[in-house]
Order: sequence, then C-alpha cells, then structure tokens
Amino acid sequence: MMMEQPGVLDGAIAPVHNSALFGHEAQEDFLARAYRSGKLHHALLIEGPQGVGKATLAFRFAQHVLSHPDPQAAPETMAAPDPESPIARQLASGASHNLLHITRPVDEKTGKVKTAITIEEIRRVGHFFSQTSGTGNWRIVIIDPADDMNRNAANAVLKVLEEPPKRSLFLVLSHAPGKLLPTIRSRCLPLKLSALQPDDLLKAIGHLGLAVHGDQKPVLVDLAKGSVSQALKLINYGGADIIAAFREVLSSDASTARRKMHKLADALSGKDGDVVFQFFLDHLTEYLMQMAKDAAMTGNLVSADRLSHLTSDLTQRLVIAGAYNLDRKQTILDVLVDVRAC
Repeated sequence: MMMEQPGVLDGAIAPVHNSALFGHEAQEDFLARAYRSGKLHHALLIEGPQGVGKATLAFRFAQHVLSHPDPQAAPETMAAPDPESPIARQLASGASHNLLHITRPVDEKTGKVKTAITIEEIRRVGHFFSQTSGTGNWRIVIIDPADDMNRNAANAVLKVLEEPPKRSLFLVLSHAPGKLLPTIRSRCLPLKLSALQPDDLLKAIGHLGLAVHGDQKPVLVDLAKGSVSQALKLINYGGADIIAAFREVLSSDASTARRKMHKLADALSGKDGDVVFQFFLDHLTEYLMQMAKDAAMTGNLVSADRLSHLTSDLTQRLVIAGAYNLDRKQTILDVLVDVRAC
C-alpha cells in the first residue's frame, strides 16, 4: 500500500483519516468529560511511545470539539468519528479553518520530509490565530510531535502557550516528553498513553488489513512492544529480517561475520532506506542500553559505563553520517565491528 501522505508509513492510515482507536478508552473518556465540564486546560501534552495512537486520538478529540462547540451541550463520551460528516471531510482535506496540524514539512527541493519542525512552521500558528473564524468555533493546533521542534521553534511555541487566544486548544504530542523544554511541559496538562496490550495491538494491525498468522503473532507482539508503527516496520519494511541478521552478525564467528555484516549493511544503506535505517538505529540503541543495564544490575559498573558511552558514540556517528550524507554502508560496517567487540 502506498503512503497516503509524506511521513506516513506504508500500510498505515494517516491519523486524520483513521476512524479507529484501540486501547485508550480511559483517555478518551477523560477528554470528553473534561471538555464537557468547561474546565479543560488550554494545552494538553499527549505523551507516550511512538505508534500507539497519540495523533489519532488528537484528531479524534479535535473533531469531537469542533462538532460540539458548546462544551455544556457536548456528550459525555467521544463517539467514533463519522468520516462522511462535513467537519470530518474538512479535516481530512486540510480545508478546515479551525484546525492547524504542525508537523515536519516536506523539502520542496528533495521531496523528502525535513528533519525538524522549524520556526517558520510555528509562525503559521500566529497567522492561524490572526484569521477570523467563519464559524466562531474553537481553534485547535496539533503539534505532531513536539519532539521534532528545533530550539527556536520550541521557544516560539512557548510564547504562544504563555498567552493563549480565547477558545484555543493546543494538542502537543510527544514520544519523549523529558526532552521538551521544562517550561513547555509546565504549561501543558499531561495525558499519558501506554504501549498497546497484545490484543489491542493485533486489533489495530487487523484494522489496517494486515494478516498475521497464528504462529507469527507471539514474535510480532514481542518485537513490536505495543507499537503499531513498530509492527508495520517489522511487517512491511523487513524489520524482522533486519533484527535476525543483526543477531547473526553478533553470534557468528570471525570467518563468517564479515560477509554477514556486509549483507546487513547493504540492506540498511539501500536507496530510500531511511525508515529501515532508523529502525535499526533504534534497535541498536535499545540493545546496547539493555546490555548496559544488565551489566549494572550484576555489579559490573565499568562495563555498564563503557556500554553507555559506546551507545552515545555509535548513535551519534550514525546520525552524523545521515546528516552529512556520508557513506552509510561504511559507517554501518564500522559500527558493527565496534558492537561485536564490546
């Protein structure tokens, strides 16, 4: 299946189009009740692991608010959105004057999604609020995710959060809220979403039309760790094969390891391989940090410290290689050599 829009994984449904949300009923009920009470905070920090439904919940709640502009007349529960309703159709087409979705923009020169949300994107918020709403309805800004803002963009958002316009609502999404400016976090009401339970994860995958056979389910659930996006990378991007190849590199003897390292590096450095490369980087980081944790738990603090520093060094090298368009394959080979030696 082709991407519906830039930045959406193959096989996924863009959050604005997604009519189904799994595993977050308590958070939906909280939002509906808080809105109906008339005491909803003007800025919500919707936080949780990547791929668990934060953006889908944000668009779902935005449609709820815009469909019921008077909080006191709003229902106590949030119904599944009707994709044929006028508001849903406006949101889906990007034609709504009451909602602004801030995310990483596409570079017009390369056609690829940029690496950060810049201050130019945040300036759109000021223009958005300066326009007169044709309906007098709420104005909603979704920042998706706030983790991608650079420093200037974060400071610009902070100024808006400090003096929010009337009938405005900010839905700030974050995979790692600890990395946000403390001043941004302090001005938002946190709403935490957890990784999906196995049954909810499998329901979400089924909603996407992906078939997972019985014997594959335990492995998928274990590797996906409650994330739909992680599951998609495992199924549609060869992530499971990448993990298996990485394990073979680590377990092979010196006579065969080099050949397997080259094979893995070829797979990770292929054309348009940004998604699977980032998948590997995340998996590598998790693997090394778990090794460091295990070493610390057994009292081997020297090894734990060495592994922790190795994690930072290797991930930085991979990020720099990507940023400066260095030879990705050679960088991956160098990293694999260092990991095998640890």
